[in-house]
Amino acid sequence: MLRSIVASLVVAGLVQAAPAAAAGIKVAVVAPVEGPFAPLGKQIIDGAAFQAGDRGSEIVVIPESCDTAGNEALTKALLAAGAEAAIGFLCTESLDATLPALAEAGLPAITLSVRSDVLMEDALKKKWPLFRLAPSGNAEAASIVDTIVQRWKDKPIALIDDGTIHSRELVESVRSALGEIGLTPVFTDTYRPAQEQQVNLVRRLGKSGATHVFTGGDRQDTAVIARDAEGEGAGLAFLGGDALNAADLTVPLADGVFAVTLPDASQSPEGKPVADALRAAGTEPDGYVLPAFAAVSLLEQAKDQAEKDDKPLLDAFAKGPYPTVLGPIAFNAQHERAENPYRLMQWQGGRFVPVPAEGTAQ
Repeated sequence: MLRSIVASLVVAGLVQAAPAAAAGIKVAVVAPVEGPFAPLGKQIIDGAAFQAGDRGSEIVVIPESCDTAGNEALTKALLAAGAEAAIGFLCTESLDATLPALAEAGLPAITLSVRSDVLMEDALKKKWPLFRLAPSGNAEAASIVDTIVQRWKDKPIALIDDGTIHSRELVESVRSALGEIGLTPVFTDTYRPAQEQQVNLVRRLGKSGATHVFTGGDRQDTAVIARDAEGEGAGLAFLGGDALNAADLTVPLADGVFAVTLPDASQSPEGKPVADALRAAGTEPDGYVLPAFAAVSLLEQAKDQAEKDDKPLLDAFAKGPYPTVLGPIAFNAQHERAENPYRLMQWQGGRFVPVPAEGTAQ
């Protein structure tokens, strides 16, 4: 009862007028139930089940092995489930195997995890019904560029990476996009990761004249660099990507470091009541719990819309936005979230907090 009341209040507070609630929807939840990814699978199952119980929706758990050897069985189980849609899909291999069959059956699939742009390009080309709540591979770089242009445009900027594929590609994407609008960094470098100190890097940054630094590295390296910059009195402002949204290791991240990352839905106005209800029911709203909750809620609302329009469920995906614990969600023509979910955050007091739109990352 508690979860039903809370979820109803959340949706009622967000929607002024919506189609009358119809019967629930049957959703296949594709998630690992054993092996190293089982804890993540449990998060998906818990979140989906928590929302499904509010209006008579049904979930059918389809074990995901993340191994090509199990793809045939996964596809057969999905088609035999009698579901109207499928969510989950932690692994690209699962989507590659099942999307052709889902397309033939007209069943939409929502991935909560896979960010591959290549897969989405294939899906669009082949008219596979793939949508994703996870941000695209390009969304992070786009949000970082927007942040730099809006807040650091007149600052001497440095771009540094740690030499890993993700870091190099992210920093190169940012550098290229900035170059297209005439912004050139005063310093670029690839540093050696996992070092106990980065004083030499900090000194090179100081000599370059840079005052604002974007780093494509992870949280530990960024924490070390920021600590050494403070120790050297360098007066540098640091901005990182989603990799900063992780746990501290040996060096804590200093207050004031910025990150373009996904906000904590459990602290948002839409998500906090649901997160509190989940905790009251004995489930921590970690990881994929709230995204899975949002996916089922979105499907329920899309089914309502489809029945109102007397159209297939897939047609309702073009409508929206639909209110969820992740905020209002609509899909664009590329089957991505129409609004980039990344936000500028700042580390303060042991957590990332939103930076006001009118604020300046200085």
